[in-house]
Amino acid sequence: MLHPKYTSIQLILLLVVFLICSGYSELTLAEETVQAVSHSAQPVTEAKPAPVLGPADYRQMGSVSSRSFVWVIAQLHLFLAAFVLAVPLFVTVIEWLGVKTGDQRYDDMAHEFMKVSMTAYSLTALFGGTLALALFLLYPTFMGYMMEVFGNQVMVYALLFFLESGILYIYYYSWNALRYGNKKYLHLSLGVLLNGVGTTLLFVANAWATFMMAPSGVDDSGAVTGNIWEIMRGPLWNPVNLHRFIANIAFGGAIVGAYAGYKLLSAKTMAQRAHYDWMGYTSNFIAVLAFLPLPFAGYWLMAEIYAYSQQMGITAMGGILAWLFIVQAVLIGTILLAANYYLWNGMSRCEGSKRYTWLIKYIAITLIVSFLIWVTPHTLILSAKEIAALGGSHHPVLGPFGIMPAKNIAVNLMLIGTFLSFQLYRRADKEVTVLWAGFGNALMAAIYIVAIANVIFLGVYYGYFTNTVYKVGSSVAQVVSTLIVIIAGVTIDTFMFKGAKSLPTTWGRISNRGVYALFALPIAFTWLMALMGYVRSSVRTHWHIYTVMKDNSVDNFIPSIGYAGNMMTIATISFLLLVLFIFWVASLSETRQEEPEQMV
Repeated sequence: MLHPKYTSIQLILLLVVFLICSGYSELTLAEETVQAVSHSAQPVTEAKPAPVLGPADYRQMGSVSSRSFVWVIAQLHLFLAAFVLAVPLFVTVIEWLGVKTGDQRYDDMAHEFMKVSMTAYSLTALFGGTLALALFLLYPTFMGYMMEVFGNQVMVYALLFFLESGILYIYYYSWNALRYGNKKYLHLSLGVLLNGVGTTLLFVANAWATFMMAPSGVDDSGAVTGNIWEIMRGPLWNPVNLHRFIANIAFGGAIVGAYAGYKLLSAKTMAQRAHYDWMGYTSNFIAVLAFLPLPFAGYWLMAEIYAYSQQMGITAMGGILAWLFIVQAVLIGTILLAANYYLWNGMSRCEGSKRYTWLIKYIAITLIVSFLIWVTPHTLILSAKEIAALGGSHHPVLGPFGIMPAKNIAVNLMLIGTFLSFQLYRRADKEVTVLWAGFGNALMAAIYIVAIANVIFLGVYYGYFTNTVYKVGSSVAQVVSTLIVIIAGVTIDTFMFKGAKSLPTTWGRISNRGVYALFALPIAFTWLMALMGYVRSSVRTHWHIYTVMKDNSVDNFIPSIGYAGNMMTIATISFLLLVLFIFWVASLSETRQEEPEQMV
């Protein structure tokens, strides 16, 4: 029998292989497998067309719009689901770090993160049940067709949900029973299994959403012509899988970071303050680390949307939804500025940070200038008199900043600047001892300079002086430049600071202003997820299922930006109130009533 340590490692490797195969099934082997299944399996439903909907196929909730009600409930369910799926992912990694380093603090922090998510899991199930009831009651014919298309997969989803629930409760409540010795590897294996089931649930649910955007496995009339794999594996399934997987981790990190900030501000002892300061730093690290590659996953998703339907892409980026991407830029800029400010403020914990503080002002200037370019619109909303005075709808000076080449430069520079802030923070509490430290620093500086120059050159030359094909191609090279900086920075620092001398670090010495940045992150993340979820759904315009089933309800229109903004804000504020409730419930376990004095 293998040692439990190696059994756990095998399970981790199996999970990695499973995720790669599930998320990137375009690989040759996966293609051949799917094709074999496609030719051998029988269609899951009879080949009959999708129904044409009429007024009798919809129900209203009195004066409340059915779409508005489903909108808010679905968004709250997605917020909670993203949180409870993300937390076990990084909790298992933190728990493993505790085993590897022997530091009990990692294990305690992982346990506390899970404690926060337990209440959220119950709320996720409640809102999920409410959403299912609302959809079947208000859109019965549409849901009936979706059941015919996906068939028994819905039952598989339900079984997976029950399985996840069982593993989750065993994983959390067996924490102390399996905390030490070889039993710890069994507990880690439970965490790996929990994440495997949770990620599978995410991928299954994504198949339903992407089928509505880009249906596959059906003909033009909506009749099912393929098996379940062909239906699931639409052109947008893999991009959405990757995008949501990364976004969930960033979102979950931001939420638990707010919990750490909440506990830090209410801490009564320096030991408590130090613990929650470290927890807040870890949460911010998780959120930023997952957020850095997120724009690139978003680029892939939009590229696949354009490839599937140019009209759908134009609706998102150049039509009525285009102005929402300006709001997106504001929210992403807020996230990056808040994350950087937290890192700069946190450098005060480390005695060695004075070596790098002179760079902060240059990073700040880069972030602010890039942010202003990113939020600059191309076409202004003007009156006829203003257009005449301006000489057109495009500002003669600021107009060039409103197109994608300028914005690609801006976002890549912001990501490079954010990684530099993180790298400086990681170096602040260490003193290099290797002989080649000077060469390593010079090499890292050269990589930064070349990458920044390459990002600017590609954006300016290919963005403004060549055709559209080269503009799109140059954006890929810009992304590669940014990724090279991140990968090279992590690699060089790993080798250069191996065996480095640790400098004094005082946890808990961060200012309250720095802690407030931890509250800005979940607010901006939540609003951003609501915004992009609305954009993803609205690109279908007047279709329930794009080109297959038309929406003939009274809500068959794209809402105005103001109305959509109000709905997203209602969902965001409602979720943040739920988060406060979750924090309160998690804190109740630490509250102990004092025993009343006995009367003599």
